[in-house]
Amino acid sequence: MRTARLALGAAGLALLAVGVRYLFTDTPAGAPREVAVWLAGVVLAHDLVLAPLVLLVGLAVRHVPARRAIRGGLLVAGCLTLIALPPLLRPGAPRNATALPLDYGRNLALLLATTALVTAAVAAVSASRRGRRRPVRSEEE
Repeated sequence: MRTARLALGAAGLALLAVGVRYLFTDTPAGAPREVAVWLAGVVLAHDLVLAPLVLLVGLAVRHVPARRAIRGGLLVAGCLTLIALPPLLRPGAPRNATALPLDYGRNLALLLATTALVTAAVAAVSASRRGRRRPVRSEEE
């Protein structure tokens, strides 16, 4: 197991080095700065928005019977929303019409509805299984 982790870590570092090399050699002059700003924004969005929201929601649903399904569904919904936000919030039309040809608002709504349906189904199955389990009665009763 340790060898596999070391091999995967080495492969990840090698790919990271290739990406950094291409960032500085095969991109326009301002691209590394733009990437650094974008990465800083992603880290801030995660640490200041997503992580606290996940913790607060987890705390809010801690007594709900289907809390695992709800937490999972909300986590998926939050990640989908964060992925879809850049194309949704980008002002104006894209420079290249073929770069973002899809209706991201509609597609996000469809994905969120699907996530809600799957979450509800998992919660229902979980509740059904919980309802079938009966406490074992001792012979003394």
